[in-house]
Parts: sequence; C-alpha cells; structure tokens
Amino acid sequence: MNLALWIAAGLLAVVFLTASSTKLFLSKEKLAAYPAGGWVEDFSAGSVKAIGAVEVLAAVGLVLPAVLDIAPGVVPLAAVGAALLMTGAVYTRLRRHEAAIVVDLLYLCLAVFVAWGRFGPESFTG
Repeated sequence: MNLALWIAAGLLAVVFLTASSTKLFLSKEKLAAYPAGGWVEDFSAGSVKAIGAVEVLAAVGLVLPAVLDIAPGVVPLAAVGAALLMTGAVYTRLRRHEAAIVVDLLYLCLAVFVAWGRFGPESFTG
C-alpha cells in the first residue's frame, strides 16, 4: 500500500509539474491552441497563471515533505488540495462538454487515493 501511495503521489507530482510549466510559461493563446486547451477561454490570463502556481505547490507538497522528512503531514493536505483542484477541472470540463474529463477524473481519483491513504492506513505520523 505504501508503495502504491508513493507511485500515485509521484505520478501526480510529475503531471502537475508538467501542466504547471505550460500554464506558467506559455501565453493563453498558445495554451488555447492545444487539443484540450479550450478551457483557458473561460479564464483570464492571470487566473491561468495562478492555477499553474497552485499546481506547482501541489506537486511539491505531494512529494517533498515526505522525502525530506520535514512535516510529512503536509502530504495528505496537499493531496486534498490537488483533489479540490481537479474537482474544479472536472467541473470546467463538464460545463464545456469536453471529452478530456476522463483524464481529469483519473487524476482526481489518484489525489483522493493519496489523501485517504496518507490520512489513514499509511499515515507518516502513525
């Protein structure tokens, strides 16, 4: 179980770092040109950058505290934050009737799994 939680958290961290780099370093127009990038039309450029910054924080919070053994209790909180972020993504995809919702639902499930596992059976504090 611990290994599965590490894999899920690591995968989410990689996904969030990758996604955040595009949001932080590409213009809103370039993001909209991507196949699943139509959602940026519903947000201001500043909001897209803010989402990217939150994704960086989620990626760091999912892995770094446990790896460094400095406040590992932050990991489940970061997973809850990631789940909330992905809930917003799912809501946006639903509203826009986009097929990419399946991927967002997968990431949402992974974040919920990490939060559940790190708060419960495989807690770093217990």
